[in-house]
Amino acid sequence: MAVKEVKKQLEVLFINYFRECYNEFPGGKIIPSESPDFVVKIKNKHLLGIELTRLNPANAAPVSFSQQNDIEFQENLIDGAKELFETKSNLKLFVKFLFSRKNKIAPEQEMLVLVRVVSLIRERVKNKNKRSFFKIVLSENILPEGVKEVLIVHHPGMGKSVWERSNNLGISNDVVDDIKQSICKKDEKLRLYQKQHLNFYWLLITTDRLRGVKNVNLASKVKNHNFHSRFQQVFLFDLVKAKVYELV
Repeated sequence: MAVKEVKKQLEVLFINYFRECYNEFPGGKIIPSESPDFVVKIKNKHLLGIELTRLNPANAAPVSFSQQNDIEFQENLIDGAKELFETKSNLKLFVKFLFSRKNKIAPEQEMLVLVRVVSLIRERVKNKNKRSFFKIVLSENILPEGVKEVLIVHHPGMGKSVWERSNNLGISNDVVDDIKQSICKKDEKLRLYQKQHLNFYWLLITTDRLRGVKNVNLASKVKNHNFHSRFQQVFLFDLVKAKVYELV
């Protein structure tokens, strides 16, 4: 499957996940589009355009040699887990692994951790309806030491599985500024989206997990900051916590 097709199927998954989490999402059919990414045909015949973007940590902290080794180890573990899962299942999943920063997995424990996590995933998805959307979070209390959280999301439109490490773009030094930059970049393209003459335009910014380098209450900081945009509404969607923040 081409990279562009994988990107679009993930966008379909994210928009349906967002709809499940945001109670005020309007009723109506979601139609994949281009510029913006989706159009929602609302029951009152209004059209809502929704553009998706991923929060890019432009202010990401540099990665040390030791951290890079940890990242490669974690990504190899994830690749092994995906391969093992797919030996007995053709179910297509979006899976995010959040590893502990305090308790690292020893190399000799890799296979045991891998097998345990895959066993838990198989157990949790076996009775799920494969023809509908579902989301599962495996928490630290049932996972092997070193794995803090595993997010599992399925949408019947998925044609390819995506298993990856949480915060794989990096961890930011300034999340608020990263959000501002994301909004600014999409605001610049709003004129292009408006050529479709839709009634409303929303911007949805997704993030693996609202997390930064500094030990501060990011959720409170983001919630209390005044963001500005030419979109009627802007949302930040924390995928792991299934939390929606209304920014504008």
